[in-house]
Amino acid sequence: MREIVLDTETTGFEPEQGDRIVEIGAVELWNHLPTGNTYHQYINPERSMPKEAFEVHGLGDDFLRDKPVFSQIGQAFLDFVGDSKMVIHNAAFDMKFLNAELGWMGLPTLPWEQALDTLAIARKRFPGSPASLDALCRRFGIDNTSRTLHGALLDSEILAEVYLELVGGRQPDFGLSGQSSQASNTGVQVDDWRPKPRPTPLPSRLTEEEATAHAAFVENMGDGALWKKLS
Repeated sequence: MREIVLDTETTGFEPEQGDRIVEIGAVELWNHLPTGNTYHQYINPERSMPKEAFEVHGLGDDFLRDKPVFSQIGQAFLDFVGDSKMVIHNAAFDMKFLNAELGWMGLPTLPWEQALDTLAIARKRFPGSPASLDALCRRFGIDNTSRTLHGALLDSEILAEVYLELVGGRQPDFGLSGQSSQASNTGVQVDDWRPKPRPTPLPSRLTEEEATAHAAFVENMGDGALWKKLS
């Protein structure tokens, strides 16, 4: 099952009043585990950045001036999402902006039912409690100390952890699919979603003297020593 955890940053609150998207970040999950596949794009909003918005995400006019406009990246974004479920915190806000931008380009808009709102899930699970992303990180013990400013990719990575806790733990189905190779519904082959071994093994913590002493100890135990059978 492919899911996309997604977040946006904008110039304000209302696309119909001229506000635009300035950043999109998304993280791909496969069977509730991150695949390492992400989407990240800064976007030139073709307008000045209000001071209030700049104080939230720190993306100013000078930084965004040479970034692509939405019409240059809209199709690539749609291709990344495909028909996968989109996991979004306060989905109404992001969907409103995404569909406004897509509509202005004449591209297909995203069905509202394709979005899964983690804010609604949190409010249902913990009625009366704070349900912001920061509050949920505190509740689940998720480290968000790097979140000094809002950033779409960082926030989507944090939201992915929060989402997995909200739906019952970081491996709610324990990944027992019984398949070693699966194809996502975007046509991308996923050979194995399980964590891969380190490309470079960690060095041994044993000193040379400790290794020599252990070898001598095993030798003194005779041919029936367990370590000899496993070597």
